[in-house]
Amino acid sequence: MFRTKRSVLVRRLWRSRAPGGEEEEEAAAGGEAGAAAAAEARAAGGGGRGCCPGKAGRGGRPAAGAEAELKALTHAVLKRLKERQLEGLLHAVESRGGARTPCLLLPAKADSRLGQHWYPLPVLLCKVFRWPDLRHCSEVKRLCCCESYGKAHPELVCCNPHHLSRLCELESPPPPYSRYPMDFLKPTDCPDSVPSSTETGGTNCLAPGGLSDSQVLQEPGDRSHWCVVAYWEEKTRVGRLYSVQEPSLDIFYDLPQGNGFCLGQLNSDNKSQLVQKVRSKIGYGIQLTKEVDGVWVYNRSSYPIFIKSATLDNPDSRTLLVHKVFPGFSIKAFDYEKAYSLQRPNDHEFMQQPWTGFTVQISFVKGWGQCYTRQFISSCPCWLEVIFNNR
Repeated sequence: MFRTKRSVLVRRLWRSRAPGGEEEEEAAAGGEAGAAAAAEARAAGGGGRGCCPGKAGRGGRPAAGAEAELKALTHAVLKRLKERQLEGLLHAVESRGGARTPCLLLPAKADSRLGQHWYPLPVLLCKVFRWPDLRHCSEVKRLCCCESYGKAHPELVCCNPHHLSRLCELESPPPPYSRYPMDFLKPTDCPDSVPSSTETGGTNCLAPGGLSDSQVLQEPGDRSHWCVVAYWEEKTRVGRLYSVQEPSLDIFYDLPQGNGFCLGQLNSDNKSQLVQKVRSKIGYGIQLTKEVDGVWVYNRSSYPIFIKSATLDNPDSRTLLVHKVFPGFSIKAFDYEKAYSLQRPNDHEFMQQPWTGFTVQISFVKGWGQCYTRQFISSCPCWLEVIFNNR
């Protein structure tokens, strides 16, 4: 029996669906008992509470009845797509968002019912191909590359599941073991503390745009860049400062069609096996985006990242929380309004050093703090320092 190309694409897409999700479908059909079972399965799978509650578990396939219903609904949606749309969706799913794929524009009001719940098409396709436990559109955030980004009530909405990210929810109150001293406004004298980028300006490596490190850090009136990025391996900075002018920047080790800060092209003399192992796991890396409400970090890699930022915690707190961000999740890592509120009036030192307090630290794969063997980020194998222009 001959199959059409469309039917082959639909079959390939269904086979590429995300694993897990049985607990959510059982919860939809089983009321309170099902919801309790879902919560227990989610906790066992690593979802639990934390920066990214609702992290998709690693369980098996859904029960037969729930899977049959999900399959019928998914096939009904996919069969309405044009062949080119199916090809674009398959490319996005199989590349795990690594390739640049077009928007999948479908009618915004075409909701679909699964069990006892109605799902907008973007949420349904994200549920099928990325996060089986996804329940509501408020749990996801559009990436700036999407045509539907920033549009309130469009007639057509993008349903490409890799044009959305899962939102991190900051826990409150944070567990005490993950707190980190809030020393971002004070110079550090401890030899194990994080090296400051402002102390590395003596090197003459050229940053993008022809500026030396010292020029990038000491030109307060220069508005051409909104941040600079430094890449570190343990206590050694690798490569030059990367000056960022575009609203969005990909920072990666190996990304198909990658355009941005490629860490794989930097020359590193570090022979540590751990550093080399972690470096190889950076993969698609992160996407750093300056938006209206602040700076967002999207974890595109297959491993968690860890973030420390002054604006992620209560302004009255004297400690900072190191946040774990799972793959596929986004977090607003920096808030300009909060950062400005942290300025101390008549602080001469702050006015003379425009970068103090405007720094975010991001570690790949390995975390740091009291619950880890690494107490300081300078002990992490591969990490970033993002320094924002506060002028």
